[in-house]
Amino acid sequence: MTSNNANATNLPWVEKYRPKQLEELISHEEIIKTINKFIDENQLPHLLLYGPPGTGKTSTILACARKLYTPAQFNSMVLEMNASDDRGIGIVRGQILNFASTGTMYRSGYKLIILDEADAMTNDAQNALRRIIEKYTDNVRFCLICNYLSKIIPALQSRCTRFRFGPLQAEQILPRLNEVIEMEKVKVTEDGKQALMTLCGGDMRKVLNILQSTWLAFGSVTEETVYTCVGHPLPVDIKNIVNWLLNESYELAYCKIQDLKIKKGLALQDVLTELHVFVNKIDFPDSILMNLVVKMAEIEKRVAVGCSEAVQLNALVAAFQGAREIDTS
Repeated sequence: MTSNNANATNLPWVEKYRPKQLEELISHEEIIKTINKFIDENQLPHLLLYGPPGTGKTSTILACARKLYTPAQFNSMVLEMNASDDRGIGIVRGQILNFASTGTMYRSGYKLIILDEADAMTNDAQNALRRIIEKYTDNVRFCLICNYLSKIIPALQSRCTRFRFGPLQAEQILPRLNEVIEMEKVKVTEDGKQALMTLCGGDMRKVLNILQSTWLAFGSVTEETVYTCVGHPLPVDIKNIVNWLLNESYELAYCKIQDLKIKKGLALQDVLTELHVFVNKIDFPDSILMNLVVKMAEIEKRVAVGCSEAVQLNALVAAFQGAREIDTS
């Protein structure tokens, strides 16, 4: 086996199966079609790609860069900076300004500067970048990538063409997931696939990471192994917890939930998140539902700031006991 093949084998599946060409991307057809048209007509503007993680923003612009430049040109024509790099005002006025202001080695074309996680840049750095974008447009194109558009200053937003990358739908994720499963010869059940879809929330990177982790840890991907791998409560566990909260005595409900938490290593934060979704599906009177949701929100806040889980579990059981008393009165 050659060293290149060995390196490819050892790569995380997220990188191993990252799309290399625009045609390989699995969603956002309209955005890709528009960017393709910009490139074909040599009219690429400054770009601002935003949306949740794992939706294809970085893969899209890297595929664009591969279309624009040959492998020999790539390193001299593309500057990619991530959140791990220092991108304060000093770097903007130094490295980025130097790259933007120097001409290209080639007769035509422009350089490409990719600033991933641009929402982590300080306001001073963003303001310094504003002038560079304006001054060197004939020589360079910028692509800013971020999760939160509100953290990009309006002056930068107005200088870029914005594209929103929404969470991926299950029908978009499934074909690529099946392709990876087939290539890696992974044993996956249908409920395992459904669990991956439920936990990922439209994040393709998360799907592949959980798939690989579960496969390596358990040797098969089922609903139970997926939830166990990420330390998330199983739907059947949440159903049991709701049943105990609504039907058992205070002491028994508390003891059963505490035992389940210890046995399965669950965090109260995760239990509350799933409980909230489940409770909303129950046909409670509006006043009881609102009261429960408000109390659960307060408990979640207290857990988040570091209060004792045992005390907050008591508060959760008490909230449901109160709702039962109102319902029967």
